[in-house]
Amino acid sequence: MKNFSLFCFAMLAIFAFTSCTNDTVAEKSGEAMSIFASDTSFSKLHETPQVIDYQGKGTMLDLRTTDGGMTKVYVNKTAEPTQKFLFVIHEWWGLNDHIKQEADRLFDDLGNVTVVALDLYDGKVTADPDEAGKIMGSVKPERSEAIIKGALAYAGKDGQVATIGWCFGGGWSLRTSILAAERGVGCVMYYGMPVEKATELAPIQVDVLGIFAKQDKWINEDVVTKFETLAKATGKKVENHWFNADHAFANPSSPRYNEAAAQEANALALAFLRKKLGD
Repeated sequence: MKNFSLFCFAMLAIFAFTSCTNDTVAEKSGEAMSIFASDTSFSKLHETPQVIDYQGKGTMLDLRTTDGGMTKVYVNKTAEPTQKFLFVIHEWWGLNDHIKQEADRLFDDLGNVTVVALDLYDGKVTADPDEAGKIMGSVKPERSEAIIKGALAYAGKDGQVATIGWCFGGGWSLRTSILAAERGVGCVMYYGMPVEKATELAPIQVDVLGIFAKQDKWINEDVVTKFETLAKATGKKVENHWFNADHAFANPSSPRYNEAAAQEANALALAFLRKKLGD
């Protein structure tokens, strides 16, 4: 009878865990980001960015998504075939010229790595903070997951995938690395909202480099400390670095840009990515 009771308890525990994990990481992240999207104080944190007239080196390519749809991605392909990929994920403005410029910079600095800038807004781009909030709030988590899985299919079953993103894209960088599972090799998240539950973080198989701003009132010390505690509890390696700057400090088109902090943070990110995507 005792053994039977233990068996029943074990089965109930497995059922409970399965029920929790049926909610995708994308769905949970959508809930977290929707809070930001509807808050005017978060919108005010993002002043209108400087216009960048940039002619990108990459190419916009059609990408089939796993929900049967299509989207476009900005790609810098290596001259020779490679199994090394970096997925770049935009801020809440969308896949604009600034993100394309960052993708080009990373492509030049990394060498034999194909860089793919994803578009989780399906072509929508804005420089208006209120409009950006509306677009971010309208993002369907299941659609974002379908886009990410389409990009993973583009990388192939043997692709080695690292991720990087800022703000909205910082949180999605983490979630993309979670979805990449065994194909993931490293994750960089700049002042992005991390996951909050063990069941969300458990599938990740990569080290995480977090870059955060001490003056950020949203992705703040309390949020990051909870994430660090969660990482330790689940046996994940997370290395966080703090800079005396504000949210969006690494974006040169933002009035909050802090050149010294951005250069130091970018150097850390580049060294991390070179190590993870190196031979």
